Amino acid sequence: MADKQQFNPGVSLAGAVDLESLKHQVKAEPGQAGGAPRAGGYVIDTSENTFQAMVQTSTTFPVLLLLWVPTDERLFALAKSLGDAVNALDGKIQLSRIDIKENPSIAQALQVQSAPALFGLVGGRPIPIIQGLPGDQEVKQIVEQVIPQIIEAAQKSGVTGTAPYSGDPKAERSEDDAAGTEPEVPPEHAEAVRLAEQGDYAGAAVAYEQVLEQDPSDALAARERSKALLLARSGKADVRVVRAAAADKPDDVEAQLAVADIDMIGGQINDAFERLLDYIAAGHRAQIDPVRRRLLEYFAIPEATDERLRHARRRLASLMY
Repeated sequence: MADKQQFNPGVSLAGAVDLESLKHQVKAEPGQAGGAPRAGGYVIDTSENTFQAMVQTSTTFPVLLLLWVPTDERLFALAKSLGDAVNALDGKIQLSRIDIKENPSIAQALQVQSAPALFGLVGGRPIPIIQGLPGDQEVKQIVEQVIPQIIEAAQKSGVTGTAPYSGDPKAERSEDDAAGTEPEVPPEHAEAVRLAEQGDYAGAAVAYEQVLEQDPSDALAARERSKALLLARSGKADVRVVRAAAADKPDDVEAQLAVADIDMIGGQINDAFERLLDYIAAGHRAQIDPVRRRLLEYFAIPEATDERLRHARRRLASLMY
């Protein structure tokens, strides 16, 4: 994080969760009837494995962090109010929810002793808002005053991007989702998934490459390999340094590739595509091979029907031939 706080995934933090919350646990899993509101829209759930990438996105758009326990029914109304408020802002801010029972090292990094706690996150810097369960009037103040202030502060800092939309949280779930089951991991992907969950993205990329050697048509392996390569290269990059280098060295292909990585991690897919395509169009045809390779890697990440992908493919083809 930009304020030099240490983040150590996997650190045990006994006692970080308010034991009082155990009295209020419900049997329903998050997203089930009677349970916590689901993620979706501009609301995401973040874990220790995805925390650093989420922090990096706050250099592109502001983030509201909710540290909670999603089986504590006392927190459902707060989570719903924050989710509804964020989703009404059409990507001006993202709500990232973190289960501190499952991710204690994040609570430790933010010096949170109990749930709930709420922070703004702009440019990698946390802005404390509340710690403890707020009353109705405080929630109203957060929604009507504090969230707009975070967005305004972000804009003044040059953080003006739009958060990615991840689907309608009110949409009907599939039968598997309704039953609370996770999609089954293909056996041949198991080692790659294990490495990714441990944060070894370089190792995961190698494991997915081995899967693809056996089955080049495995689109899921191709997508996950590209994501793993992206995070292995740039998951811990200093975003300000990368963006400054790209601005200072507009002709340097490595600087432009690095900042395109940052755009992809931040969910700014079209920005990443157009940045590299504009670089070639500006007269850097001698560098078309490394740019083409990076774009082909990126192209595996979005859905095949994504219009941004179709446009970028057409433009790359026209620049190459």
